Order: sequence, then structure tokens, then C-alpha cells
Amino acid sequence: MQHSRRHFLAASSILPLAATAASAQTFVRASGKQILTPDGKPLLLRGTNLGNWLEPEGYMFLFEQGPASPREIEDFFAELIGPAATAAFWRAYRENYIMQADMQFLQRCGFNSVRVPLHYKFFLIDSGFALLDPLINWCREAGLWVILDMHCAPGGQTGTNIDDSYGYPWLYESSKDQELLIDIWKHIARHYAHEPVVLGYDLLNEPIPHFPQLHRYNAALEPLYKRITTAIRSEDPNHIIILGGAQWDSNFEVFGPPFDDNLLYQFHKYWTPPTTAVIESYLKFRDRYNVPIWCGESGENTDDWIGKFVRTLESNQVGWCFWPYKKMEKPSSPVSIPKPGHWDEIVAFAKLPGGTGNAEKLIAARPSLETSRAACDELLKNIQFANCRINPGYLQALGLKASP
Repeated sequence: MQHSRRHFLAASSILPLAATAASAQTFVRASGKQILTPDGKPLLLRGTNLGNWLEPEGYMFLFEQGPASPREIEDFFAELIGPAATAAFWRAYRENYIMQADMQFLQRCGFNSVRVPLHYKFFLIDSGFALLDPLINWCREAGLWVILDMHCAPGGQTGTNIDDSYGYPWLYESSKDQELLIDIWKHIARHYAHEPVVLGYDLLNEPIPHFPQLHRYNAALEPLYKRITTAIRSEDPNHIIILGGAQWDSNFEVFGPPFDDNLLYQFHKYWTPPTTAVIESYLKFRDRYNVPIWCGESGENTDDWIGKFVRTLESNQVGWCFWPYKKMEKPSSPVSIPKPGHWDEIVAFAKLPGGTGNAEKLIAARPSLETSRAACDELLKNIQFANCRINPGYLQALGLKASP
């Protein structure tokens, strides 16, 4: 992928959110097998992922078939309501999906942290700081720690829809994409170097899928992490660096001894038995290197499974961050977004293959422009916390309060 470094640098003039000297601040940090708060107390993270905000995923719109990645979803909406209306829709979507009321709700429930999946594109021409800085302020007021997660890296670290890439993890083949990624992280670190609400930087989400043909890139992962960390440390000596294993954050065999004194190692687990045996290898890694570990994603399961896995994690002093905070209709999240009227028509249209040869069928099946725009307008209302449905069973499974 080709990018303009001139455009990136032109967008980098925003001043850091907190401009006080680092020596006047204290930060969460890794210490032995624990994460410690600024006052030196052990911190067990209990968080949720703000997925589908800056990196939309098709299934959270009920698009089980059809558009899946951010790029595909944005193209579909452009086809549905027109390019100009789509640009306005996404601006409003990002303003409404995560708001102060959401963070206040999470605090009332008993969460203590949020993980924020990022798309690198917001740190090119349009700065992501205009989106993140208000969130940081809301989290400060609510007493929530913030983890910044590079979910969609230049070139793609997975080659799947979740990183908005082009069918292959091109990041490991492109020195330009790697340099851009390093520059973006350095840019982010410069901006938040003195912000103690930010707990740490999650360098790459779920790098390198489990497909055997892609294991060739395993050896490239830790060297890339080291390069990113060196760049971050040139701007920010304070924040935790979070490293996810290869094969969807599951394989810690790619790691050697810790190369920085403030690291947190992250694993993800979905659809496994909710037992200690599933995380045993990570517990042994923690013991071997005397470092903290964290479950940065899990969930998408029944309340019963979630409750059992939370108990497994906490009984082994492992913090967690379940995925996601909100999505349409489904109860496996703290809150659910009500489905807009006529949304089933839009989902049916999304399933149809495109192309000139299918144009007649597409025209016949297309929901009317009035219907589509009304559904999108309703969606912008429904994603707001005041209009979402709270899922008390899910929250209770997490051991939290189903706060109104």
C-alpha cells in the first residue's frame, strides 16, 4: 500500500492533550507479574472493547454475508444512500456511537478500563486525536483506564476483514507500511506521552492468522515490535507497551525474553473450554519471565460461558477485556443496539453480489432511497446509549452491576 508521508506529517501538528512535564505525572506500569496503579496498588483490569466505532465490522450490523471490513461497509453505504450522504453519515456515526454517557454507564457497572480499536487512516490526513481526546477526557472523569489498540495497521497485520486489508498480511512484506506504522505510533506516543489516563499502547491486534502458509511471518513479529517500541520510547518513556502473540494473539512462542522493562503480554481466547488448562501456557510464560499477562479479547458466547471464563481468569489473577461493548440486537455485549425499521431489507440487499452482470437484480432488490436514508437516520439515533438496551445477564456474568 502506498501512502503520502507528506499528508501524514501535515496532520501531526496537534498539541498533546496533557502538556505538563512527565516528571509531574505518575502512570500505570508493569512490575513483575502485576500491573500497578500510580499509587503502587495491584490493578486487575476489567474492561470492554469499543469495537465497531472506528473499525466497523459487518456482523455487528447483522451483515453475516456481504460487506465485512470497514472499507467494504463504507462502500456499501455509499451504494445505499449515495457518497455525499455517506460521508455525513459516518461523521455522525463516530460522534454518536461512543459518547460521555457510555463511559459513565461503564463506570457505574464496575468496569475500570476500555480498549479502543484504532484504524491507522485516522492518523493520516484526518487526525484521530479529534476522536480520541474527548474519549480520554470522559474516561478521566469516569475513572477508566484507556488502552489504545492498533486494530487496522497499514498493509494489514492479518489479511482479513478485521484489519481492513486486501486479503493478505501485506504489512510484513512492505517496508513502507512498516515505516508508516512506526511513524504513526511515534505520533500517538508524542501526543499522549504525558497523559496518565492512557494505560498503554497495544501495538498490533491479532497479528498473523493461524493459517499454516502465514506462519512464515512469525519470526518477523517480535523484531517489528522492537522497532515500534524504540520509536515510542524516543517520545514516551512512561506508558506500558502491550504485545500480542502471533496466530490471533494466541502464540507466545514467538517471544524471547522481555526487551523493555514496561511490557504487558496479551492473549485472546474465543470458543474454547472456559478452564485454566486453556490459559496454562500463558501462566507459565508469566512465571518464566516474571511479566504480567492480560486477556485483551474474549466473549461472543453465552452468559454461562462468560461467567465461567471470568472466574477462571480472575482466580489466576489475569485481567480481561471482553469484546465488544455494543452491537446490533445481540445480547452478548453490555448493551445492544435496536435494529432500525426496514433493516432486514438492507441486510438482504447487502447479501447480493455486485457487478454489471447482476445490475438488474440489484436495482430490483434495492430498498428505496427514502427507506434507506430513514433506516440510516434511525441507526444514528439507536446507537446512542440512551436508546440502547442494557443486557443485565451479560453484565452479571462478568461479575458487574447491571446499572441503569
